[in-house]
Amino acid sequence: MATEIRNSTIAFFDIPARSYVQQAIFIVAGTLVLALASQISVPMVPVPITMQTFAVTMIGALYGWRLGTLTVLAWLGEAMIGLPVLAGLKSGIAPFIGPTAGYLVAFPVMAALVGFVTERSVTGERPVAGFLLHLLANTLCLALGWVWLAGVIGAEKAWIAGVAPFILGAVLKSALAASVLKAASLRRKNAA
Repeated sequence: MATEIRNSTIAFFDIPARSYVQQAIFIVAGTLVLALASQISVPMVPVPITMQTFAVTMIGALYGWRLGTLTVLAWLGEAMIGLPVLAGLKSGIAPFIGPTAGYLVAFPVMAALVGFVTERSVTGERPVAGFLLHLLANTLCLALGWVWLAGVIGAEKAWIAGVAPFILGAVLKSALAASVLKAASLRRKNAA
């Protein structure tokens, strides 16, 4: 199994071979990337369009499922304790019980899914499979977000406000993720 992981995209950072201190530094760096990606947004009500999902899936792909999930959970923990790391510099408990709660709950699941599959089979050298994996993760996020939002504002309104406007963005962010991972794979191959 170690050979499989070393051949995956996460070998770009060689995280499994890093010390716990170095992995902690990766977690902190990942939470900073997530906080910055959260601020790249198009304001919409009740859910803004952000680059959060792109950052979440990329962290899963580059960090692997364990460290990727820990990173996303640490970022959500930062938000819960009051650090302004979510979209619109939001923090506290309110985002976790308001309209965006389903999406927030989906984020660590997305990182785990992408990281797990990337570690085993979908590397940057397979961009079509990478696109489909990231799209699946984004679809999962939209589905979980819709379920929660439907409980808050009703199923039809949740679809109109919380899913439909994000479908094109999910496709574009998935394509961007696959492209970035392909470029990282080529860079790693050229450096070898």
